[in-house]
Amino acid sequence: MLEALQYDFIQNALIAGILVSLAAGIIGSLVVVNKITFLAGGIAHSSYGGIGLAIFLGIPVLFGATIFAVLTAIIIASITLKNKNRIDAIIGIMWAFGMAIGIIFVDLTPGYNVDLMSYLFGSIIAVSSEDIIYLSILDLFIVGLVFLFYKQILSVSYDSEFASLRGINVKFFYTLILILAALSVVAAIKVVGLILVIALLTIPTYLAEMFAKRLSSMMILSSLLATFFTIMGLIISYYYDISSGASIIIVGVFTLLLAKLLGKK
Repeated sequence: MLEALQYDFIQNALIAGILVSLAAGIIGSLVVVNKITFLAGGIAHSSYGGIGLAIFLGIPVLFGATIFAVLTAIIIASITLKNKNRIDAIIGIMWAFGMAIGIIFVDLTPGYNVDLMSYLFGSIIAVSSEDIIYLSILDLFIVGLVFLFYKQILSVSYDSEFASLRGINVKFFYTLILILAALSVVAAIKVVGLILVIALLTIPTYLAEMFAKRLSSMMILSSLLATFFTIMGLIISYYYDISSGASIIIVGVFTLLLAKLLGKK
């Protein structure tokens, strides 16, 4: 693997993997603690509409996915706060709508023949220098907001009613958490794709929960674990010429299963 580091695309893949792992560890912890994995999954698949729209308009795909994902997160937050009994139906509708819009826009784009499977299952080897810059900006934004509002986010995540009594705007921070989840989803598109993104957000966190007693510790450990999964997945992908996104998730799943088995013993 060391000889492969001389290639720019391998270097970009490694940097992108680390950047995405940082976001996945931090926001994945919030997704698991707030029990919004299904909501995050809905946002992930809905953002396919942004990919299709970006292709149709000829704008950067990650930028289009970001706009669509954030708007979806805001809509889902506003609806689910008022209609919690219908969360599953709402997510299902947004999920299907986003995917359908994406497919239609791609079909309407003349002469477009790029393999869309790379957006569904990831193509970390195809990460460009521009993607690295964009991922860096997303990471700075995510980390900055979590650091700035950590106490409020912590309160809302563990006891929203108590947080409301303390004067914390629960609706705002609930929406913010979903927006941050949307940004993390976009960041992970190039690495593992929309289909596997929720696994990258949740597997490291489920594993970190076994050892971390605080949310901050969970975020740090989740990021480190996600980085380990990504690097090991890249190595396996390189040597066996298989999908990098799937390799990353398989490494994560086997590590989680191994930890659970050892924990029981």
